[in-house]
Amino acid sequence: MQRTQRPLLARLAGANPTSVFLLTLVVVLVAFFTPGVLGGLLTLALAAALIALLATTWPVQAPQTRVIRLLMLTLLVTVGLAKLL
Repeated sequence: MQRTQRPLLARLAGANPTSVFLLTLVVVLVAFFTPGVLGGLLTLALAAALIALLATTWPVQAPQTRVIRLLMLTLLVTVGLAKLL
C-alpha cells in the first residue's frame, strides 16, 4: 500500500464487486421507498458517501465520466431534498 492510500480505500478495492453492488442496490431501494423524512435522510446519506468517493477518485476520471457522475449526484441530492419536503 502506498503512503497516499487510506486503509478504507484499500479495503474497498478488495471488496467483492457483486456484494458491493447488491448492498448499494438494497440501500438505494430502501431509501427511495421509505416515505418522508427518513427516506430523504437515507438518500442524502447515500449522496454524501458518493460525494466522498467522487472527491477521492476525481483526479483519475475522464472528463466525460466526471460530468455523468455529477449529473447523477445532482439527481440523487434533488430526490433526497424533495423527499424531505
